[in-house]
Amino acid sequence: MKIRNILFISLMLTIILSTACKSVDKSKKLRKGETIEKSNGDRLAIDGIFIDANKERLQGNYQNALDLFTLVLNKDPENSASLYEIARIYQVQKKTTEALQYAKKAAEIDKENIWFQLLLADLYNNNQQFKEATAIWTNIVKKNPDKIESYYDWANAYIYEKKLEEAIKIYDLIEKKIGITEEISMQKQKLYLTMDKFGKAVVEIEKLSAQFPDDTRFYAMLAEMHNKKKMYDKALIYYNKILEKDPNDKFIHISLAGYYREIGQKDKSYKELKVGIANPNLDIDTKIQILLSYYTVTEIYTELKPQAFELSQILVKTHPNDAKAYSIYADFLYRDKKYLEARDAFRKVNTIDSSKYAIWETLLVVESELNDTVALVNESKRAIELFPEQPLLYLFSGIANFQINKIEIAIKALKIGVDLVVDNDKLSVQFYTYLGDIYYKNKDYTNAFDAFNKLLKIDTDNVYVLNNYAYYLSLQAEDLDRAEQMGRKLNDLAPNNSSYQDTYAWVFYKLGKYEEAKKWVSKAIDNGGSKNDIILEHYGDILYKLGDRENAFQYWSKAKLLGSGSEFLQKKIVDKKLYE
Repeated sequence: MKIRNILFISLMLTIILSTACKSVDKSKKLRKGETIEKSNGDRLAIDGIFIDANKERLQGNYQNALDLFTLVLNKDPENSASLYEIARIYQVQKKTTEALQYAKKAAEIDKENIWFQLLLADLYNNNQQFKEATAIWTNIVKKNPDKIESYYDWANAYIYEKKLEEAIKIYDLIEKKIGITEEISMQKQKLYLTMDKFGKAVVEIEKLSAQFPDDTRFYAMLAEMHNKKKMYDKALIYYNKILEKDPNDKFIHISLAGYYREIGQKDKSYKELKVGIANPNLDIDTKIQILLSYYTVTEIYTELKPQAFELSQILVKTHPNDAKAYSIYADFLYRDKKYLEARDAFRKVNTIDSSKYAIWETLLVVESELNDTVALVNESKRAIELFPEQPLLYLFSGIANFQINKIEIAIKALKIGVDLVVDNDKLSVQFYTYLGDIYYKNKDYTNAFDAFNKLLKIDTDNVYVLNNYAYYLSLQAEDLDRAEQMGRKLNDLAPNNSSYQDTYAWVFYKLGKYEEAKKWVSKAIDNGGSKNDIILEHYGDILYKLGDRENAFQYWSKAKLLGSGSEFLQKKIVDKKLYE
């Protein structure tokens, strides 16, 4: 639909309007010369105020403008231009009721001014007074029968009024004047479909296909229209016409795929889809949308996964230099845990276009799944060079460098990364967890405990850190009261966990509370600790402190059978004596 912008009229035009509509006929009781002199003086004053009012309006000072236009009306109540300008201001302010009041008065005073009529019609539409708006457009067209633009607004007015037949009659008038056009025929088709007059809607598109025989779009429209009506034989006729006219039409095979799917011929549908995806003339974004729908559907209907992979491979073959093709293929591979192939595809994406952060992030996840630490080190380094503000990349780098024993590089990466985290407590927790563990293993206990403290301020119930922190404190015989509090909280949060119970037992051991230690290590053994060499060795140590040296020796021996235990375990067994 054509929309007419009626809100802007030049300052010069409004000045002309304001001066043109004022009568100069004055009372004959005064002498002629005297009357003219007074009239000209008043007119100049009014014009001056009017000009000032428009200046204020153009500067957006609407209240000042309203005050000045009102002053003009006080001096000249029939000044239609001022009435019009006030209406425009109220329209901008969305005060439709007030705008209508002034617009109607302006239009009544100067019935021949088309701009006044246009504003009034627009305001009627805004106020959903469609019948009144239609009447104005009818009058405008009668007075300006050769102005085609007005016919569009006239038709729109009837559409707003829900008089669709009348609107179609107007479009017919336009066609008589300018001939068959896509715009008019498409509009008529929509109206006929709204009125449930399918046959007439078809006629409109057939007119277009006859008028523009080389444009296959109209055959496609006709095919889709009949498809929706389940008139499949008719639809196929139009699809075949497209193939006859243009065998290389970029959409035809995708459309046929939909057609055959609709009538239940799945094999033919898939065959057409493969041809469509392989068509280099069809844009890749359309193909990506099709594959994305496959991605969703194959979550439920896994039997369609082979089709999804084949289509993805066709896409890559058809668009070998487009990163999007490899990206969607990589997504399918990654989802199915085909990490080696997914890595190759993601790397190909980055070779073509290295600017997509999400691709780098997923690639690093894939490297983690493959346990390829060297690749993770190298690719996280490259990703950081490209995206230095992304904290997660530093986490990958820190973990990977720690795994190859590059402790200083790992710590540096983690420290930079944690400072980049914004409003993401879970990510901060991961950084502090690794920092704490790495510092501790590097025997930097002060920084390790500082990292754990920062973490527990964020996540007070983090059982992993409560366990490690309490255990590390016990090993260092440092702040054991706090270690005991953490051990208690840990076992309240996660009862019946042998590892956590053993930690709590060992804290009591370090506190010299051996009976409590025995109580908790016994629980640990009952909950699966009997298969853990460290827990069994701890039990032996506790029993030794309680004077039960024979049983202590037995548990040390059991621990040795399960694993290596501590560095003193073998010596304890040989000497039957506790070493710490």
